Amino acid sequence: MKVAVLGLGYVGTVTAAGLASRGHEVVGVDVDDAKVDAISQGRSPVVEPGIDDLVAAGVRSGRLRATTDMDVALDGADVSLVCVGTPSGSHGETDLGYITRALADLREAMSVVSPPASGFHSVVIRSTVPPGTGEMVVAPAFAPSELPAGWSVGTAMCPEFLREGCGVEDFFAPPFVVVGTAHESTRQGLEELFAFLDLEIHHVGVGTAEALKYACNAFHATKVSFANEMARIFRFHGVDSRDVMRIFCEDHKLNVAPTYLRPGFAFGGSCLPKDLRALQHMARMSGVDAPLLAGTTLTNELVVRDAVERIIASNSRQVCLLGLSFKMDTDDLRESPNVELAERLVGKGFEVRIYDPIINPDRLVGANRRHVEAKLPHLSRLLACTPEEALAGAAVAVVSSSEPAVRSALVAASPTLVLDLHGRLGSDVEQLAGYEGLGW
Repeated sequence: MKVAVLGLGYVGTVTAAGLASRGHEVVGVDVDDAKVDAISQGRSPVVEPGIDDLVAAGVRSGRLRATTDMDVALDGADVSLVCVGTPSGSHGETDLGYITRALADLREAMSVVSPPASGFHSVVIRSTVPPGTGEMVVAPAFAPSELPAGWSVGTAMCPEFLREGCGVEDFFAPPFVVVGTAHESTRQGLEELFAFLDLEIHHVGVGTAEALKYACNAFHATKVSFANEMARIFRFHGVDSRDVMRIFCEDHKLNVAPTYLRPGFAFGGSCLPKDLRALQHMARMSGVDAPLLAGTTLTNELVVRDAVERIIASNSRQVCLLGLSFKMDTDDLRESPNVELAERLVGKGFEVRIYDPIINPDRLVGANRRHVEAKLPHLSRLLACTPEEALAGAAVAVVSSSEPAVRSALVAASPTLVLDLHGRLGSDVEQLAGYEGLGW
């Protein structure tokens, strides 16, 4: 394919040289003469292990060129990959100035140069941009009614996952390839462009593709801060946190795994809240700040608060809770966020009915019993024997159980609001008119 790469920084240079090495004809374009001159002379304008050899090989083969002229880059190109910078604005917002300039230059060049033989061109954003950019900024720039004769344009988001220092390695072995587009021809073209990676492409909505890069980078930043926060705390206890984290990372079932990385309700139970408090106490006793742990506790509280506020906004006073324990298929109510939710609703005067297939107040013992007696002393009065009984007369159903009886009862009752706390109810419930996910 013939490819125009807009922007010759770290992402653009690695992308251009990598694609050229796999047989594509690539023209990089940048407003910086120094970057263009470097590539034209077979040198990389950025420092990355392996990139100089890749650029030199691409230039020698004739498959990699660079220019400051957008017309030259776009002439006959099948796809444009936009790799320009998206720096922070003065208030932390993403500055899309380079993006809008690149799109305007592309659009202007289309009035001058010939389209590809097929007449179809794809404009693909590789830069990190906020969700909604594709819909509100990119697609309108190439509305069919505004295009020159002979041009048909599809737009897409295809985020990059290149780390500086190992960008070449990451280009040829990415964690995944993600394409967000509504255009079938663009989807097929990107499959062809990246076919050499031999990876299944994740075809998603444009907004999902845009959001993914932010989620990845936020998690990477959180991991760095987490390891450092643990180190600050444990250092005062004579512990080498490098050993702790080395073994920590060997757990691919829970620690480095998708197990807890899914949106849902707040965490609870007998371990996580207690151990978070213990770590924060250790930090205070050592005079160490632990804002990540404090923020984790606050975020958890905000999840519960959000659920309460949405129930209040429903203007219904009858609420059914389907699921009470902190985790389905257990009877552990200790620090269950569902118990906390029920207590707050009762305290605000709601008429609450609860169904949980596991919970039997007469069988609760020890700390489990003491906790629920302190939080919901009238639990026996609130419990229903069946989900149908709990749902009777309730306009709002708050659901954290996905057992078949619960799903069937929800479909039959079709409450005004079904607030799904865990996202496992299935399409039959999610298609109800009143369905809302807690965070989706």
